[in-house]
Amino acid sequence: MAAYIAEALPEASTSTPTAPRTYAWIVFALTFGLLLSDYMSRQVLNAVFPVLKAEWTLTDTQLGSLSSIVALLVGLLTFPLSVVADRWGRVKSVTLMATLWSLATLGCALAANYNQMFIARFCVGVGEAAYGSVGIALILSIFPAHLRSTLSSAFMAGGPVGSVVGMAFGGIIAAQLGWRWAFGSMAAFGLVLVVLYALIVRESRLCPYGGTRRVAQRTARPGLRMIFSGLFASVSVIAAYIGSGLQLFIMASMLAWLPSFLNRYYDLPTDKAGVGAAAFILIGAVGMIVCGIVTDRLSRTNTERKWTIAMTYSLTSAALLLLAFQFPPGPVQLVLLGAGMAMVAGTTGPAGAMVANLTPAPIHATAFATLTLANNLLGLAPGPFVTGLIADRVGLMDAMQLVPLVALGAVAAFAIGKRHYAEDLARIQAQQH
Repeated sequence: MAAYIAEALPEASTSTPTAPRTYAWIVFALTFGLLLSDYMSRQVLNAVFPVLKAEWTLTDTQLGSLSSIVALLVGLLTFPLSVVADRWGRVKSVTLMATLWSLATLGCALAANYNQMFIARFCVGVGEAAYGSVGIALILSIFPAHLRSTLSSAFMAGGPVGSVVGMAFGGIIAAQLGWRWAFGSMAAFGLVLVVLYALIVRESRLCPYGGTRRVAQRTARPGLRMIFSGLFASVSVIAAYIGSGLQLFIMASMLAWLPSFLNRYYDLPTDKAGVGAAAFILIGAVGMIVCGIVTDRLSRTNTERKWTIAMTYSLTSAALLLLAFQFPPGPVQLVLLGAGMAMVAGTTGPAGAMVANLTPAPIHATAFATLTLANNLLGLAPGPFVTGLIADRVGLMDAMQLVPLVALGAVAAFAIGKRHYAEDLARIQAQQH
C-alpha cells in the first residue's frame, strides 16, 4: 500500500532536483535499512515462540498477544503520529521512532517474565507505529516523479525482507546463543543505524524535489470536514478498507505461527523452523510484488477489473491453504502452503489502488493512514491472537485450517465494492471537477 502514498504528494516539476542525487540515494539506503530494522525487531519474536513457550510456560494465546500488540498499536497510532511527524519534522521523528523501537527490543532481551515482555513489545509498537508512512513520504519527496513506483515498490518490499531476516537470523542466534541474544542483536542493528541516520540525514537537505522547504510549508492542508467526509465518501472505498484488512488476517496468522507450526509438526529445531518459515514469508513477499504487477497489466484499460482480480487472489489463496492443511505433514503440504503464501497478500495492490481512485487527491495520505488502520485492526493485530486463542482449544493444526476461511469475508467485501464502484467513482470525479 505504500506504493500509493505517493499519490498524496504534489507532482514534481521537471527542474533540477534540490537534493544531490548521491545524497538522496544515501538517504534512501538508510531509511530502507531502518525499515528492515523495524520488521526484524517486530518478527524476531515469532522465531523464538517455542523457546518462550517452554521457558515461561506460556499459552498460545499469550504468545499471540505478544505479536498482536505491536500490530494493534501500529494501527491505532499510525494516523496521529504521522500528523505529528509532518508538523514536527520527519527526520527528527524517524530518529526518535527508531531509537524507541530499538531500545524496546533491547528491553525484550532483558525481560524476566511475560508481563515485562508484553510491556517491551508495547513500546516496540509505539516506536514502529508511523515509521512506514513517514519513511516513504520522506523518500518520495526527494526523488523525481518517474521513480516513485520503483522506489515505493522497493521500500514496501523491505517489510517482508525484514521479517525474513528477523525470523531466520533470530532463530539461528537463539539456537546458538539463546533467545535473549536474538533480541539483543536486532536492537544493536537498529541502534547502529540510528546513529548513522542522525549523523548523516539533515532536514535542511531534504527539500521536496523541484521545490523548496518554504514552498512546501505553504502548501494548503485540507480541512477536517473535507478529510472525514472524503475518507468514507462511498460504499466502495469502505469495502476496500474492509476487504484488505480481512485478507491480511491470514497473512498475519501465517507470519506469526509458521515457525511454531514447523517446530511442532515437522520436529524442526528453533533455528531451522525460523529459516523455513522465513522462506515461506519471502515467497509471500515475491508473490505480493508479482501480483501487483499482474494487476496493473490486466487492469490497464479497465480499473474496475482490479476488484475481480482481488477476489481471485483471495479465493485462490484460501483454496490452496485450506487444501494444504488437509494433507499430513510432508512435501505436498509444503508445496501447497508455498503456493498459497504466494497469493495471500496479492490483494494489497488492488486495494490500495481502489483507495487512491475513490478518495480526493488532497487527502490521499490520510486515506492510506485509514487503510493502514483497517489492515491492522481487522487483520494484522487480531490474526496472531485469534489463531493462538483457537489453538489453545483445538490445537495449532486445526486453528490454521480455519484461518483461510476469513478470505470469504474479504471476497464479500470486494464484491460489494465492485458493485458500487462505477457509480461512486463517477460521483467523486464529478465533485473534483
